[in-house]
Amino acid sequence: MDSNIRPDTMQRITTLELAQAFIDEQVKQVREQVGDKKVLLALSGGVDSSVVAALLIKAIGKQLVCVHVNHGLMRKGESEQVIEIFRDGLDANLIYIDATDRFLDKLVDVEDPETKRKIIGGEFVRVFEEEARKLEGISFLGQGTIYPDILESDGVKAHHNVGGLPEDMQFIGLVEPVKLLYKDEVRVVGKALGLPASMVDRQPFPGPGLGVRCTGAITRDRLHSLRESDAILREEFDKAGLTDKVWQFFTVVPDFRSTGVRDGKRVFDWPVIIRAVNTVDAMSATVPEIDWAILKKITDRILNEVPGVCRVLYDLSPKAPATIEWE
Repeated sequence: MDSNIRPDTMQRITTLELAQAFIDEQVKQVREQVGDKKVLLALSGGVDSSVVAALLIKAIGKQLVCVHVNHGLMRKGESEQVIEIFRDGLDANLIYIDATDRFLDKLVDVEDPETKRKIIGGEFVRVFEEEARKLEGISFLGQGTIYPDILESDGVKAHHNVGGLPEDMQFIGLVEPVKLLYKDEVRVVGKALGLPASMVDRQPFPGPGLGVRCTGAITRDRLHSLRESDAILREEFDKAGLTDKVWQFFTVVPDFRSTGVRDGKRVFDWPVIIRAVNTVDAMSATVPEIDWAILKKITDRILNEVPGVCRVLYDLSPKAPATIEWE
């Protein structure tokens, strides 16, 4: 299973038994490839990197060095979850970098969505490379490449996980144990490895994180309102049993203010927009009809618990003509 082309004979991984057989085979292959050398992995906390980390820990233990970079654009509690699961739970060799100020300082007054993406992506690479150069004895780079990444990069578009070894980095090879799996198969493998559902079944999350949901120029106050409102939405959807029924849901805090009233006085605060969609392939999407009582409870909580917010809206726009994300 070391070819970049998925064999036609490869069985779909749909059960924990099949996943365990895959894990056993990959553990064997990783040990043969790595030997007694070390592997470096950027652990974002997303599905792919988390499953790869858990698999490599099973295979080579402390020979794996994980680097988790908090760019300040994570959802509430995500970095803490990574630390709890991997450092505390799996005894991972984990380096945590809080680069919040570094990223947000770079993003001051930057309004264009594509420019924000380039800054966030480029700065992440620089932080990771700086940390890598501090380490000694690292021979391999681990990556959470999955099969769709390879397909998308074959004459369609460049992908951050595909393209070989980084320039100016002294790695002798890549370790990509799930590169022939589709996303749903990666999730099954993650469950077989004992990762919690909150991580394995994590919703799609853009690479720039909350940076593209805090539209326009990112400010720390709006970013805080975004993070808190998103946490309330996720909590209430979970209580209502909607987490497994709605493909993706999140909040957006746009870069404009709205007139409101609080404590009998006029205020000029932010709106929070709730976005929820169902889709099969993300090429088109519909908006689910959420029970009014649930939306009202979420609205009441956001207005009462999140500072600087005076309105809550529900985005009813399908894709197309709208997109799933706002930026």
